[in-house]
Amino acid sequence: MSQKLKFINTNQSAFFGTARKNVDAYFQEHGLSKHANTFMWIKTAFFLAGFFSLYFLILSGWFGMGVMVGLTLALGAFAAFIGFNICHDAIHGSFSKSSKVNKGLSYLFYLIGANPYLWGISHNVVHHTYTNIPGHDEDIEVAPGLIRLDESEKVNKVQRFQHVYAFWLYGLASLSWALRKDYVKFFQKQIGQHRNQHPKREYFNLFFYKFVHYFVFIGVPLLVLDLAWWQAALGFLIMHLAEGAVMGLVFQLAHVVEGTDFPVPNEQGNVEEAWANHQMRTTANFAPQSVVASFLLGGLNRQIEHHLFPKVCHVHYPAISRIVKQTAEEFHLPYLEIKSFRAALASHYRMLRKLGKEAYEAQAKEPLEAGPEREGILSPLPQATAHPLDKPVLV
Repeated sequence: MSQKLKFINTNQSAFFGTARKNVDAYFQEHGLSKHANTFMWIKTAFFLAGFFSLYFLILSGWFGMGVMVGLTLALGAFAAFIGFNICHDAIHGSFSKSSKVNKGLSYLFYLIGANPYLWGISHNVVHHTYTNIPGHDEDIEVAPGLIRLDESEKVNKVQRFQHVYAFWLYGLASLSWALRKDYVKFFQKQIGQHRNQHPKREYFNLFFYKFVHYFVFIGVPLLVLDLAWWQAALGFLIMHLAEGAVMGLVFQLAHVVEGTDFPVPNEQGNVEEAWANHQMRTTANFAPQSVVASFLLGGLNRQIEHHLFPKVCHVHYPAISRIVKQTAEEFHLPYLEIKSFRAALASHYRMLRKLGKEAYEAQAKEPLEAGPEREGILSPLPQATAHPLDKPVLV
């Protein structure tokens, strides 16, 4: 990636200015803080209590193998829920007006296997700025060579089946974070367009807290329970597969569904749209009326509101979503919603199939360009410039 991206259509900035003014007015009129309320603290206590209860039940050794596996799967799911509900808001600075509280809660990210400092760069800075822009948004680079989400990327034979195996690969997301991804990103020259110049203490934090994570979830079970090393390692794997499956699916359903755009910058490296308008075209809500989804997913089922107002705690998203939707209608912007989690899964599946199997078959019908080609690789489809997916989103 060499281009320096800019959002250049400042004439479109009126939408975000209006939406922000209306949202600010809502909080002022109701005398509400944009940060955590009592319900948010109750959620925090619930997920932390559930996580540590499951952990100590596993260490008790009271149960047989089948129950232990079930508890380990549940522990992985609760780890993801802590990430969604507590860490995500804390790292964005939206949990509390106190930076010390936010920083303290963000340290829970270390407990579940990830690095909050790196997440603040790759997610808060890069993903939230360059959402769905191939080559710039690393959040959509799930498994290079295996999963194709960029229409300009060449299609290989394996990717024909990505709609079949992608969901299984998502389960590896958390394991990759714990064992590989954070190390790789830390020592890259840059993440997206952000040049890496880490404070010295972050070198210590990276290795020290990774060791803590390995010790807590591999070392302690080995010391407390009568386990072989491979049994402890298997438990670690099961926990992270559950955590990764939950995390991977939720992040994909917010940006890789029918109706979302994957904009291509022009030759000068410019995105000819205002930043907020770009967010409206690249982001989707799913299961927005589901009480269960809203409780478990930390507001990530309302990604539109989150991308526009990341400094607002997610418990306020249902209320401000009505404001955002109405403002989007006034400015003739899309407001993509998928009514249910199941429908979002189906839409994501169709996206994977279209960008994999269907793209491969379409290219197979076209003559290969002159010159040697690597076996199994076909020329890319022409790049779309606005709305590459013509199938309407489910609402």
